Amino acid sequence: MAPGKKGILERLNAGEVVIGDGGFVFALEKRGYVKAGPWTPEAAHTHPESVRQLHREFLRAGSNVMQTFTFYASDDKLENRGQALKITGAQVNEAACDLAREVANEGDALVAGGVSQTPSYLSCKSETEVKAIFKKQLDVFMKKNVDFMIAEYFEHVEEAEWAVQTLKETGKPVAASMCIGPDGDMHGVTPGDCAVRLVKAGAEIVGINCHFDPMTCVKTVKMMKDAVEKAGLKAHYMVQPLAFHTPDCSCQGFIDLPEFPFGLEPRILTRWDMHQYAREAYNVGIRFIGGCCGFEPYHIRAVAEELATERGCLPAASEKHGLWGAGLEMHTKPWVRARARRDYWEGLKPASGRPLCPSMASPDGWGVTKGHADLMQQKEATTQEQLKPLFEKAKTH
Repeated sequence: MAPGKKGILERLNAGEVVIGDGGFVFALEKRGYVKAGPWTPEAAHTHPESVRQLHREFLRAGSNVMQTFTFYASDDKLENRGQALKITGAQVNEAACDLAREVANEGDALVAGGVSQTPSYLSCKSETEVKAIFKKQLDVFMKKNVDFMIAEYFEHVEEAEWAVQTLKETGKPVAASMCIGPDGDMHGVTPGDCAVRLVKAGAEIVGINCHFDPMTCVKTVKMMKDAVEKAGLKAHYMVQPLAFHTPDCSCQGFIDLPEFPFGLEPRILTRWDMHQYAREAYNVGIRFIGGCCGFEPYHIRAVAEELATERGCLPAASEKHGLWGAGLEMHTKPWVRARARRDYWEGLKPASGRPLCPSMASPDGWGVTKGHADLMQQKEATTQEQLKPLFEKAKTH
């Protein structure tokens, strides 16, 4: 951490709002640098300019945290189902740390080293084996001296606990974020119980990321907060949701939606939705507020603009964005100039322009999780013989 910068706990203990970044894997998939399916982050090594630029755009939009682009950067994930990468997990993790630090040093941002759930856990590997996978990433984060750690995107609290216990070995602050909704983790552990277990494991910051829309995630973090306080424990809280509306999701979240992952665009939240999200998160006591899949820099800018009074500043990107549409005062068309007001955008009900499409979907909901044969992972590529029964099963759901 650069001299003069306050650490993550110093900021949160002082009641400051910390703005996270947005969704790298979805943004870089759309830009042609990440492959949908494995969702692995080798672009940090193979196309560093793409990752660096996205970091810079989030920094300019108001982000205070540059998360290393290390989502699914564990060796077992990089080798899963036919991946034939000629680079190692260590190379990916090191490159991601260097890029995050380079951009963080351009502003008042911190670097967070991140680990996520593993194929090994889904395949019922032991606690020792799963922790060894986290430890390999951890060795790189210690070498690169990241500012704090994030264990994010965990569907099972048991694996999240193992991640927190491993990350605590660094002596650095640890945040733990699960990808669950109000129904709890994939084995039915409630959000409140998940949070209590994570705090007891050593996490100073707990919360939710991915899988659900902002308001669902805020509701779930509130459940966590209530349970932690009832247990007489202390923690800070974070939320980094999807930028997609998911009112029709089941407990597995947006990956059960038939539109996942290539048809989700009609569900994207507007910048004005993000204002509402930021205010709601702040009002329930969440102070680490960011985004996950679908979040672009303009979404983060909206979060930073909504909380500008609390933060004492606007982000640099606001110089090209009139608050609440004020820039439209300069438009050539009078009916567009008439939209240069807050009440217009706050009251807008956006049309989809798709008259033949339903407003809600029917999630797949196959109901499989850790221990089920369909979730056993393998290094070999998925075969046509393995796909055939899945295609047949899909016809009945």
